[in-house]
Parts: sequence; C-alpha cells; structure tokens
Amino acid sequence: MGIFFDESRKLRTLDTADTSYQLRVDAHGFLRHLYYGASVGRSDMSYLYNDYDRGFSGNPYLPRYDRTLSLDTLPQEYTSFGVGDFRVGAISVVNGDGSYSADFRYVSHEILPGKYAIPGMPAVYDNGGEAETLIITVQDPVTLLTVRLYYGVFAGKNIITRAAEIINEGRQTAVLEKAASACLDVPFGSWDLIHFHGRHCMERQMERRPLLQTIQTVASTRGMSSHHHNPFVILCDHAANEDHGDCYGLMLMYSGSHKTEIEVDQFGSVRAVTGIHDAQFRWPLAPGERFFTPEVILTYSAGGLTALSHRYHDVIRRNVCRGMYKLARRPVLINNWEATYYDFDEEKLLSLARQAAELGIELFVLDDGWFGNRNDDNAGLGDWTANPEKLPHGLHALAEKINALGLRFGLWIEPEMVSEDSDLYRTHPDWAFSSPGRRPMKGRNQLVLDLSRADVREHIYAAISKLLRENNIAYIKWDMNRALSDIYSRALPPDRQGEASHRYVLGVYALLERLTAEFPHILFEGCAGGGGRFDAAMLYYTPQIWCSDDTDAMLRVKIHYGTSFGYPACVVGAHVSASPNHQTGRTTPLYTRSIVAMSGSFGYELDPGRLTAEERAAIQLQISDFKRYSPLILDGLYYRLSDPDAGQCYHAWQFVSQDKRESLVSLVVHSPQANSPLIHVRLKGLNPDMFYLIEGENRVCSGKALMRGGYSFPLLFGDYPAMQLHLKQTQAP
Repeated sequence: MGIFFDESRKLRTLDTADTSYQLRVDAHGFLRHLYYGASVGRSDMSYLYNDYDRGFSGNPYLPRYDRTLSLDTLPQEYTSFGVGDFRVGAISVVNGDGSYSADFRYVSHEILPGKYAIPGMPAVYDNGGEAETLIITVQDPVTLLTVRLYYGVFAGKNIITRAAEIINEGRQTAVLEKAASACLDVPFGSWDLIHFHGRHCMERQMERRPLLQTIQTVASTRGMSSHHHNPFVILCDHAANEDHGDCYGLMLMYSGSHKTEIEVDQFGSVRAVTGIHDAQFRWPLAPGERFFTPEVILTYSAGGLTALSHRYHDVIRRNVCRGMYKLARRPVLINNWEATYYDFDEEKLLSLARQAAELGIELFVLDDGWFGNRNDDNAGLGDWTANPEKLPHGLHALAEKINALGLRFGLWIEPEMVSEDSDLYRTHPDWAFSSPGRRPMKGRNQLVLDLSRADVREHIYAAISKLLRENNIAYIKWDMNRALSDIYSRALPPDRQGEASHRYVLGVYALLERLTAEFPHILFEGCAGGGGRFDAAMLYYTPQIWCSDDTDAMLRVKIHYGTSFGYPACVVGAHVSASPNHQTGRTTPLYTRSIVAMSGSFGYELDPGRLTAEERAAIQLQISDFKRYSPLILDGLYYRLSDPDAGQCYHAWQFVSQDKRESLVSLVVHSPQANSPLIHVRLKGLNPDMFYLIEGENRVCSGKALMRGGYSFPLLFGDYPAMQLHLKQTQAP
C-alpha cells in the first residue's frame, strides 16, 4: 500500500487497502486519469482506453495530424478551459493579455511522508505514520501559470484527499475566475447521484436520482455550506444499496459558497468537479502569488453505501475533529432556549439549573438573550457584555452559582453578526457587509460582519476571549443565523471584491483556530440556524454541530438519516425537546424523543419544572442509559436498518462496537397501523460466530441468527412508540 511511481510507463498509482487510484503522464505531457476503484494492484490500466477520431472534438496542435488525441474525450486529473476540453472544467483564468487559455503539462512530482497541510484552511491530518503525500506539478508553458496537485493517501483508511495550489510564475497578473479543488472522471458505468438537500429545520434530506445526459449541479451561493445543499455527494451504480455496489464519495471540506458539477458527456463518461463556487469569485494572482483551494475527501467502496459511510465516519472522528472532545463523551446538557426564549432573569435560570442538577444533567447552557439590550432578535448582536436587567450580578456570578450546583456552564454567542441597534454598529457601521449606495438585505434583522478584515477579527477575538477568560465557561454554542448577501468589503479595492466571500470564510477559520487553540478545554459546538453550516471543515474546529433547529423527534429521524451518510453520530448535536414540539405542535412520547436524541450528542431543551414525577424519573434513567451506551455511540459502527422512502412504517438504526461484542438497536414507529404485521428487521455488523444476550429479554441469539433470520419486534401501540435493544456478547446457551 502507498504511492508508487513507474518511470518506464509514467504511471502513478495510489494504493490503499481496498482501492487503487491511477494516473499517467502521456507522451505530450497531459496528465491522464486512468482508474479509481477496487484494488488492482499496480496493473497498468491504460489498456482500458483507445483514442479515436471523434467528430467535433478538436485536437491539440502538436501532434497536429493526430486526430485521435483530444482533450475533449480524455479522462483527466485537473482540467482547464479554453484549449479544447468543452466539458466542465476545474479552472478558469484570465491571463495578463486578456486571453482565457490555460494548457497544463506535466513538469514533475514528489512523494513525501505524512500528510500535507493547507495554509489557513482545515484539512484532514495525519496522527503519525498514517499517510503519504503525492504532489504533481503541471504548468502552462506560455503563461507559466503553475498548479501543484496535492494527493493525501491514507492507505489503511481507504481515503484519498485532494487539493490544489495555483502559483503565478509568469510576469503578468493572472485572474482566477474558477479554482476547483478536484476533478474526478469516471469513464465507464451507469450512475446515480445521491445528494443531500433541504431547508431550515429540514436539512440533509437524501435524494437519489439517475444521472442525466446533462450537467447537474449541487451548490450554495449563500456564503455558507447551507441548509439547502450539503457539500457532499455520492455517485453509485444503479443497483447499489447499503451492502453491495460501487460507490464514490466526494466531500468538500469547506464552509462557504460551494459548487459540485456532475456532467455526463457525449460518450457517457461522468465528470465531477467540486470546489469553491465561482459566482462572485475573482482572485487576482500577481507574479509570485499563490492560491490554495479547499480540500476534498474522496473514497470509493465496492461494498455499498454502509462501507462508504464507515470510512467517512472514521476519518472525521480521528483525522478531522481535534481536541479533548474528539473521542470523548460530551457532557449531558440542558439548554434554556425552549424553556424561556428571551424571557428570563437570573432567578429563573437558577431555578432551571437546580432542577437540571437533580436530574443528573451535567452542563447548563444559557442561550440567546443574555447580552447587550437583547430582548428579541432586533438588537444587541455585537455587544458581548451581560444585560444588567436580566443578570444584575453579571455573567461571572451566574456561572459561579451554576457551578455551585454541580453543573458546568455554557454560553450561546453569534460573533459573526451585528444588529443595527447595537453599540458596535453605531461605532463601526463600515464593518458590516453592504453594497455602496444600497440598503442591505437583512436576515433575522441582523447584518454580517466583514471577517475578511483583520481589524474586525481582532475586535471579535478581544470580546470573546475576554468572556472566556473572565468566566468559567465549559461550552460555547457558536451560531450564525443568516446567509451572506451584499458582500462588499470596504477594506478591498473595487477590482478585488471577488475575493471578499472566500476571505470571509478564511477569517472565520482564523478566528476559530485562535480561540480553540487558546481555550482547548472548552467544547465548541457549531451552529448556523441549526444545520446550515454542517460540513467537515467546521468539524475541524467544532467537534459537534447543532444538527437542526427542528427538535421534532419524528422529523429529526430523517435529518439524522441523511446526515449519517457522511458524518458520524458523535458530531450530531441532538436534544430531547418539549412536547408538544415547538416547531410542529406534535406530541411525542418522552421515551421516543430520548431514543432519537441518543443518536447524537444527547441533551435536553425543555423546562424541567413542567415535568411530572414520572417524567423526571424517566429522564434520570435516560441519562444513565446514555452514559452506558456512549462508547457505542461515540465510536461504534453505524448501520441504517431502514429506508425512509421505502414505505416502511418505522425507522431503525444500529450501533455496533468495533470489536463486535456489543450493539445498540433503536426503532421508532412513525406510522402506527391497525392490525399491524410484525416489524421484522435483520441486524447488521455482528460477529456471526458470537452469541448475544438481548438485555431485558433473557434471550441469547447468535450473530448469525440475528443477521440472517433477523429480529421480530413486539407489537408497539400508541403515538410514535419506540424500542431499543441492547446486545452484549455472552456464552453459548
């Protein structure tokens, strides 16, 4: 396994445990993509291709009489625009002379131990001896525009990462109008596209459709990865399911506007190009300057969607998330939002905290409304000092009193935003994005601070770091409650405004890097109106993300389902909320709500004072169960046992420990039926030769029986009933 170079055949092979990725430099210096799929060792896969004279597919000038060579038909590693490949391209550049042509030819390569890093941006990291790096340099011989293609190979994890560094080695300024991170050509086969669309309160809804003979796009222009289109797609063959079939995953590690284009060309070849969205992107490169693209995490599975998910879960848990919480159980928390909204004072908060402590909750989180003149969502953002009417003794005193109850203290902030009705905006109106001479669009009655500016970042850092130094804070919920519009930075000249959107994202990363490094003991949870910025890049800084503002358990199941294809359960912020639910009005049993929340970080968002004695006892048991099951949820293998679109009356999912000695199966009935047939589910991931005790049933079954014969659940009655099975290895009966 590893990176291999065959000089005689000009082959570069990236070999992982189960996959091979191969490319070749041809006689004219073009970097051809040959193969990505199930392991073929170091076989030369160029035999798959025969060049033909194709009508209306032009030919490079040299060799001028060879009409079989066309960039328009070659599978390539990084495609350009304007020189004869008319398919979706990876880069578009305006040269110093005004031309758009870029013709990249191979120059050199190098193989390095360990994993490359990307300046100023998050990337998958090597824990030591896990990875190798291949860097291939290509260059336009006329303009000397150079691209260094980075490949990070995690052989044991079947993960390959890609990124690009674009360098202007010429004498004139070049302007990038598109700079994608990676291109993947899949020349053969017939494929479906799986993507994850949605809206606020209904994020990451899985949709699967056959690819069409056209260009299909999954994108966001909102300045964030968005509630609407996650920067993660899967290509799978038509017959692929959870357990069988060919699947490719492309996960862009970026939190801003993004675009993935999938084209089926005239001969049925598929090309996927992914990276920063090129809308409102324009990046001048003066001589000697360079630009780095975000990273893409690639994997291929011949064993269906579950295997693909497991690879992403593993690499995110161990090589993306960082800090003390990356593999540690998160504290069980209670958030006051749905209990009080903006209507609270110190005594009300302390009353909630006292009751939470009696239930065994470990962390109290104070949400929006504690600062400035914040009594609704019209004012106060940017003024990060305690509201003296609500907290007359200050934040420090409140934190001390909550700590005295045996609870840790957490806080909600939204540092990227500003209210017009705030001291910060009155002092620095130029710090907010707005186009000259225009009134800006407002979202949630707030504006966006220009984090591309160092002075703005420094102010935010000073305000937030002061909070964290002066108060005993164990948790920060970092929110972002509107998309970006009117993007115009008063720190940039007119001809460089196309940099502002990406520089904003880099500013967010710089601020988060500084704060998380200075306060490593604090658990940072990402949030953007719920799941509006749920991406691998944010997980590099915040090892969990509030999955959705929708806390309805029955809708959360579908959100968790879609999320699970790329992201592990341990990074999913999930709470047991009030009932009837505040978003839908639905009434759902407390037990069912707890089971759904246990497929995430687990906490509560309700008023304990409204609970019955029976409910309080149930919550104490739920917390005990979650602590017992947490190793499974944190690091277990996750299996989807049902498909929300398959017409089943239930949702079911399963965690299995890495050693296969323990498992937790959860089932929620979303459509109770009269005279119902038995719900029968085949379990997955167990050791067929082990025997398992089903807790509470005094029944022992073999792994083989549970996976092949399955398990029949008892009839479940009422509104949205649920059930959990806890299995542990035992002796044969």
